[in-house]
Amino acid sequence: MTVNERIELLRQEMKKEGLSAYIIPSADPHQSEYVAEYYKSRAYISGFTGSVGTVIITMSESCLWTDGRYFIQAEKQLSDSEVVLYKMLEPGVPTYQEWLKDNIKAGEKIGFDQRLFSVNDMKMLKNVINNDKIELVGNIDLISNIWKNRPALPTDKVFYHDIKYTGSTAAEKIDSIRNEMKKKDSEIYLISSLNDIAWLFNIRGNDIIYTPIPYAYGIITLTEAILYIQLDKVPEDVRAILEEQNIVIKAYEDIFDDIKIYTKDLTVTYDPTKLNYGLKSMIDSSSRIVETLEPTAIVKAKLNDTEIMNLKECEIKDGVALVKFLYWLEKAVPSGDITEITAAEKLASFRKENPLYIEDSFATIPAYQENAAMMHYKPDVATTKTLKPKGFFLLDSGGQYHDGTTDITRTIVLGDITEEERHDYTLVVKAHIALARLVFLHGSTGSNLDVIARQPIWQEYMDYKCGTGHSVGFLLGVHEGPARIRKGSSDVVIEEGMYLTNEPGIYKENKHGIRIENSILVKEVMNNSDGRFMAFDTISYCPIDLKGIDVTILTCDEKDWLNNYHQEVYNKLSPHLNEDECLWLQSQTKSI
Repeated sequence: MTVNERIELLRQEMKKEGLSAYIIPSADPHQSEYVAEYYKSRAYISGFTGSVGTVIITMSESCLWTDGRYFIQAEKQLSDSEVVLYKMLEPGVPTYQEWLKDNIKAGEKIGFDQRLFSVNDMKMLKNVINNDKIELVGNIDLISNIWKNRPALPTDKVFYHDIKYTGSTAAEKIDSIRNEMKKKDSEIYLISSLNDIAWLFNIRGNDIIYTPIPYAYGIITLTEAILYIQLDKVPEDVRAILEEQNIVIKAYEDIFDDIKIYTKDLTVTYDPTKLNYGLKSMIDSSSRIVETLEPTAIVKAKLNDTEIMNLKECEIKDGVALVKFLYWLEKAVPSGDITEITAAEKLASFRKENPLYIEDSFATIPAYQENAAMMHYKPDVATTKTLKPKGFFLLDSGGQYHDGTTDITRTIVLGDITEEERHDYTLVVKAHIALARLVFLHGSTGSNLDVIARQPIWQEYMDYKCGTGHSVGFLLGVHEGPARIRKGSSDVVIEEGMYLTNEPGIYKENKHGIRIENSILVKEVMNNSDGRFMAFDTISYCPIDLKGIDVTILTCDEKDWLNNYHQEVYNKLSPHLNEDECLWLQSQTKSI
């Protein structure tokens, strides 16, 4: 069926329920960034495949809201349908909640599946509409009625993440979370975030592509720890390890009955951005509610010594795979046989040589020339470009390994570039270095630091419509909270041990996209009477293409940073390369 035909089927279902509008978000019941195929309802109904977006269908209109990373992609994917794009956060563009308020009349009904909305999502929807004559019907799943041959829910087995990688047992982590609960006088912690559950119980799975985690819920009390998961997903060896640590394993759906019992007359803690509204509505009315950031979030975000040691080794091996790929690419492009897709496949083959590799950490973005202006571009067989010895090739990729998660981007000069391309590339290099060499006072947030990275680009009256950096999990989500480096959206303090990215860029539609991304660890560099001073340790190892740089606009400090970084890249990677690859790497990391 076409998108328009699916929408018409949905409208028939809406008529049966007496609905004037139906909302389809991108979420699963755990508010995950990536979701299992079963939960890709918004992509199914609209044809838009980006990771963020909300669709509203009425009897006469179809609308999609998405953010600046996906404007170009959405326009292309919606072009053959009736769905209209609303560009989030652009001047004069209403939010989807405001649009509903303006377009749905008193006495009409708005339907949705409340399991796919967080507690905060529902608060915002109710606050904006603020009309008790408009009925919100939250227990309706209409997509299941029209999606024939819908993919099944995943059933893969979980595995235990060994302490040689994690540095802490599940029991030790649970004790640390109980200490956090006591600080808030909380008696029960209800966990919905899949990344947090996987981290806390030291389990991993294969339910969601690119994020090795299983679908599960968790309840932690001051005396009990319960993991709710599909029982046949847990092998006997994993069950034995968990039960030895006093973790009770129950069926996934049991939480819907247990929550009524466990929350009675108790103080309940949950994260309103992660807990779905359907589950929240089942908490006993006698409970006292503490809404807060997941207690696991900050503890998880600060890597321990074992995780840091493993991660640094992981980054070296990931850098080796990238350098082998870049060496191959330089020789292969002139043949005229390399496409965006085959390049991505070749990089994956180098990563797979690492015995600790599990899968990619997101869909590799291999974007040639103007395709790179789409921040989350994904080629298909029909549209993939052939790489030629000219222009830029942006390659954003990462891997999931038992000893860590990686995320790195390089913009590669394949041949001649224009002066505009060279100038923009150099601005991105300057922005990257500005953040990489920053020293800042403890207490700073990501929104404070974001300004520093944007300065070289802002000074030329340009900007990029995405964040400068994000937290990365440890064999978890490549895009995690709670810390983010972005404009005005993060009040989380940047703490020692946090693992983040540094990825400024410039994107010009129908021209080019440029991004340079490394992973960074937060460290304390000085503690004196003026406070604790923090800095970043760059732990991604791969040359930054010198052929794109206009050296005349780099400062001496910027040149020093780049030279020192390249020396470290060579020192870390060369022992793992053959003679020809070493000679190539030496030429790519020469001093400027």
